[in-house]
Amino acid sequence: MIDRQREQETVFDLIGVGIGPFNLSLAAMLKAAPEIDALFLEQKSCFSWHPGLLLEGTTLQVPFLADLVTMADPTSPYSFINYLKEQRRLYHFYFLERFHIPRREYDHYCRWVSEQLHTCRFGQKVVDIEWINAGEESHYRVEAVNIQTKIHTIYRARNLVLGVGSVPQVNPRFAHLPTIDVFHSAHFLDRWERCRQAHSITVVGSGQSAAEVFYTLLQQQEEHGYRLDWFTRSPGFFPMEYSKLGLEHFSPDYIRHFHSLTQQQRDTTLAKQDLLYKGISASTISDIYELLYERTVGGRPLPARLLSHTAIETIERIDDGEGRYRLQCQHRDHPELFFHETDVVILATGYAHRIPDCITNLRPLIQWDDNERYIINADYRLNLNIKTDNHIYIQNGDLHTHGVGAPDLGLGAHRNAVIINSLAGREVYPVFERNVFQQFGRSKQTSPDKISVRG
Repeated sequence: MIDRQREQETVFDLIGVGIGPFNLSLAAMLKAAPEIDALFLEQKSCFSWHPGLLLEGTTLQVPFLADLVTMADPTSPYSFINYLKEQRRLYHFYFLERFHIPRREYDHYCRWVSEQLHTCRFGQKVVDIEWINAGEESHYRVEAVNIQTKIHTIYRARNLVLGVGSVPQVNPRFAHLPTIDVFHSAHFLDRWERCRQAHSITVVGSGQSAAEVFYTLLQQQEEHGYRLDWFTRSPGFFPMEYSKLGLEHFSPDYIRHFHSLTQQQRDTTLAKQDLLYKGISASTISDIYELLYERTVGGRPLPARLLSHTAIETIERIDDGEGRYRLQCQHRDHPELFFHETDVVILATGYAHRIPDCITNLRPLIQWDDNERYIINADYRLNLNIKTDNHIYIQNGDLHTHGVGAPDLGLGAHRNAVIINSLAGREVYPVFERNVFQQFGRSKQTSPDKISVRG
């Protein structure tokens, strides 16, 4: 039941749902298009980026140039370099001589930007969106509730951009277990005190998050004395592809090539590209290996077990009064099951893109593919079942249509340049045809001309 409700008279050109790095980037870049009246709504009380994984010593996996704006406009006041100047850290960073910045600093930088943008409103949870068909005045009706006051506000916009991000992915078979003991790696820092008290900890997964959690626990193991295991169903603990030509897949050129494929071709291609975006950084693997090597000097027993090709079939609580868990495991090279007991299970099992509940009333309006995924145009507009000038754009929900670069921070500014040009009907930001050395696909070589703007 709604106790209080108010309605805004303004009809915005654009309302953004969610304020993660990509929509925050869009809000910052829209400063160059003052004719677009925009508003961005976020349920969190302030900007916060993966707070449970802001581990000391961890860095972004992309260069600092992959900030909110630089790859589209290096002169923007919202660049990371300008942030450093305003924080009086330019010389500190200069002498640091690093290309990859601390994850904590990236989070602080984004918060710094968000606090300067009056178009960003936090503590506003979008609960419902409807399309109002009113001829030339058609628009989206967006209902949001203030998290603190519980006041519902009705906003209106001609266009939407969905930037709700992804959510931690946990197998439904494990969802009933106590989250203080069995939890996703996204909550690692929140559960650190529980880990310190444990006698045995098991990490599940083989991506960057799993490796960073395992390394942090390994560093603290001698102080706290817990047993440490690391399981993954993958064939091994492999490094992410980070060669320079491999990195060119994270470019506007590859996005255009990937989008030109059929959906079947896209799905087949993506299935073979895991190590472009799902592996472990070589530096993290090196850190883990060197610590394991040092800990085993003089024949000391290995302080941890790393086991690949192992799937976790079930997790059950043991009724022995000690709060332990029994994992039923299956090694892919051996038919027999084996059991493993532990106090804490950390599931570094990735993230899933979800269809937000607030667009339930828009589902009939949106076109879906055979797998119930958005059908997305090259300029990040969703295909709709009606002809209308009220567009819906998508942020980081386009992996299946735009390729491996969808979640990459380095392509956020490019995607937003395309969206802004589409909204404005003019070239606010140049978007170039050729950006990398290699050519994807068999299309003829093109000159470095700019992409035309959709009118």
